[in-house]
Parts: sequence; structure tokens; C-alpha cells
Amino acid sequence: MSDSTTYSLGPFTVGRIGFGAMQLPGPGAFGPPRDHDQAIAVLRRAVELGVDHIDTAQIYGPKVANELIREALHPYPQNLALVSKVGGRRDDQANWLPAQEPDDLRRDLEENLRTLGVERLAAVNLRVFGADGVGPAEVNRDLFERQLDTMIAARDEGLIAGIGLSNISREHLEIALDRTEIVCVQNAYNLADRTSQPVLDLCVERDIAFVPFFPLGSAFAPDNPVLGHPTIRRVATDLGRTPAQIALAWTLNVAPNVLLIPGTSSVAHLEENLAVADIELPADLDI
Repeated sequence: MSDSTTYSLGPFTVGRIGFGAMQLPGPGAFGPPRDHDQAIAVLRRAVELGVDHIDTAQIYGPKVANELIREALHPYPQNLALVSKVGGRRDDQANWLPAQEPDDLRRDLEENLRTLGVERLAAVNLRVFGADGVGPAEVNRDLFERQLDTMIAARDEGLIAGIGLSNISREHLEIALDRTEIVCVQNAYNLADRTSQPVLDLCVERDIAFVPFFPLGSAFAPDNPVLGHPTIRRVATDLGRTPAQIALAWTLNVAPNVLLIPGTSSVAHLEENLAVADIELPADLDI
């Protein structure tokens, strides 16, 4: 890491606020975007504003997000860290399904490279699926070791610069660190859901980038305890900001290794999201 506004992501040093491409496809990250030209505009504006870390996945669409990124930004800026993930697939009903065998991971990785039009990605997260398809899985040691073998081989072949993990427990991370370097971890984390705190603590200890997904609450939940949190709403009013901006600023301040990847399909929301780094939260803020 170089200063409080950047952090290491494998061989890259990136700004601590990046962009997540999950909302670029249609509703539920499935199908074409509601507004194709707006999606392209969001991506180009993000880079204009200095974003150098974009998080995506072949299963967003599927492949829609990757194709939009390529259309908007290829050939890519040299400093742009493209990060994707493997381990899942979508069916025709837009369900999120596991695809966890080593052959699945390798096929998905190669599809990411092809649709993005690159020979190497900055990092790829191995996304572990829990029994409910949402929460972190219990450790299946044999499968996880074979998954790590696949990720290590891809890195050694030069297809990815770094290995990441997603939706994992602290035990997963400990096992992985005994085998290889991990450059980032992507778990659910926000002010209303801190179940991944032990994982974040280990990432802080080992200087690993922690990339929280759903920092504003789950995009698929009917209620949102983050944006509706009374303290968040009060501080937003006091500072003349939106609740989303305050929640993002709170998450950014949890630890110096946190990298935000808020997603949006709106240029206006993009600009709001990128403006949270200079928010000074009350010193006595207790959430």
C-alpha cells in the first residue's frame, strides 16, 4: 500500500473506491441492460474520474457485464485492474448455481479472458458457495484443495496476476494462505452484517485487500437495514449527503485495506459513490 487513498491489489496499486459491474446487466444481473448507452457511459465516466479497479464476473448477464466493459474500455488503460470471479453459473431462470469443480473453474476463467479480450486478469476470485447458495460454505477440504490447485496453476501460467477468494470463512483463508499468496478477499460486509469480521481481521493482519460486497445491503433483499439505519439517515441529513454515501464512507473507514466496489447503472449515482472518500464522519459515530 502507498497511502490512505490506495491499497495493493496483487501487482497493482489501486484507489480504494473502484466500480462493481454487477448492476450493468438487466434486473437481477441477468439479461441485457435496461439502457445500453447509459451502461457504456457509466463505465467510461468511471475511468474518466480515476477508477482503476473494476470488479466483474462472467455470470453477470451472463457475460453481459464483461462484454459491456470490453465495448466501453478496450483497449484498456495500462493501470486498470480488472478482477473477475469463477465458481458459479446461471440457468435460464436466472438462478445462481454453483460450478465448483476444477474443470468448471478453468472453463469459466477462460471465458472471462475471452469476453473481456485480455490475456491476463489482475485477479480472479474463487467464489465458494454455501449450502444455501448465499452464506459462506463449510470447508470441504478435498474440493477446496483441488480448487486452489486450479487457481495456482492459472496464476503460474500467467492467466491471472493474483488469486482471490470470495464468500469464504476464516478457515478457508487460513488453508489457502498455507498454500499460496492471496491478494484479495471478497465477502459480504456492511454495518448491519459483520459476520465476516474474523475474515477481515485476518486480512488486516496479512495485508490482504478486503473487498466487501453488498456494502449498502443485499440488492436482492426486500428490506434494507443499512440505508434505513436511523444513525445513517441522521448523519446523512446533518452532512447534506445521501444515506448511501454515509454507509459507504463508514465501510471505507472500517480498515485501511478495504476496497469499495459500489455498482450502479447511473452516471449520477456513480459520481455520488466516488465522492465519499472525503466525507469526514463524526468522531463519536457509534453504529
